[in-house]
Amino acid sequence: MRQLEANDFDVTHDTPVDAAPVVIINTCGFIESAKQQSIETILQFADAKQDGRVERVYVTGCLSERYRDELEQEIPDVDAYFGTRELPKLLKTLNADYRKELVGERLLSTPQHYAYLKIAEGCDRPCAFCAIPLMRGKHRSTPIEDLIKQAEGLAAQGVKELILIAQDLTYYGLDLYKERRLAELVDALSQVEGIDWIRLHYAFPSGFPMDVLDVMAARPNVCNYLDMPLQHGADQVLKNMRRGITREKTAKLLADIRSRVPNIAIRTTLICGFPGETEEDHQEMLDWVAESRFDRLGCFTYSHEEDTHAYNMEDDVPEDVKRRRVEEVMALQAGISAELNAAKVGKTFRVLFDRNDAGVFIGRTQFDSPDVDCEVRVEAGEDTYVRLGDFADVVIESATEFDLFGRLA
Repeated sequence: MRQLEANDFDVTHDTPVDAAPVVIINTCGFIESAKQQSIETILQFADAKQDGRVERVYVTGCLSERYRDELEQEIPDVDAYFGTRELPKLLKTLNADYRKELVGERLLSTPQHYAYLKIAEGCDRPCAFCAIPLMRGKHRSTPIEDLIKQAEGLAAQGVKELILIAQDLTYYGLDLYKERRLAELVDALSQVEGIDWIRLHYAFPSGFPMDVLDVMAARPNVCNYLDMPLQHGADQVLKNMRRGITREKTAKLLADIRSRVPNIAIRTTLICGFPGETEEDHQEMLDWVAESRFDRLGCFTYSHEEDTHAYNMEDDVPEDVKRRRVEEVMALQAGISAELNAAKVGKTFRVLFDRNDAGVFIGRTQFDSPDVDCEVRVEAGEDTYVRLGDFADVVIESATEFDLFGRLA
């Protein structure tokens, strides 16, 4: 979007179907539900083109990278398909120049006060279920100095929270510097003026760089928050998934992390219904979730993806069983989350406010990421007003498993 703007295009994000003559669709090809959503969006705009409401339609991103030949045959009304590393080619098609000096500059599709900062692309892990290496290639870290420049630019735009993401955050630096440099990067980013919160997403458990926790403990603007997708809690399933870690080692890692940063919030993601998962494996996962007491947890049904290692296995867990297992995990977690949230009642937290919804100011603590975690709700009133994108202290008065309710301190 920034490259197009620099070429004098009027660019907007997520517009209605007939609001622009040229449409670029950025797709996901990770799991079946995401692929289906991408395909539905492509078909929607292809129909709009046939009806004359759109002049040209282009498709890029992971789905296009992975299934370009099939898409060209099945949806020929799209003017051109581009892969994940073909931005210059896409721009050339639009008669726009690729401006190298703009690398790292962006237009935000998030609210102005927070932004995602991708510190690496691709993945070297051999996880059996994952197609990311097929679409994104091997792990490639972005140099620290480039990320600092990006962070400074985002801060100048009014960004207060950086959410660090990568397919594998903890591998950062191994390709460029021959050693893990996540701690050094986070420490450097924490010194960028204007950045109040830094949040870490998508940390792989095996080989986790513990020194980043020292930075988290020492730097007040590094949130006590870690998103670590652990995928499963049963040893046999972890082995079949090729995760390179056991339940026992995972438990020790969690204990060590909590010892280093005692009030850290740990979020994880789990998969139900991986090939060969038995009821005993599922019960082992339930026991492990109950024992681990994650602050936040998401759970998904296994998606059988072509060209992955797991695709050679029989997808032998029926869909209704997968869904039932997800529901059981999430019901268990709901009880844990309710207990953990109840313990926050009566305490005061610093809250970053994201939006106003029907007279309710909605924000987050440092322990919650946008869209996926708990929200703090404060009723608006004559004496209760906060500016969106600002911080305020909130006293928590009540809680549910998914929300905290409070008043300004």
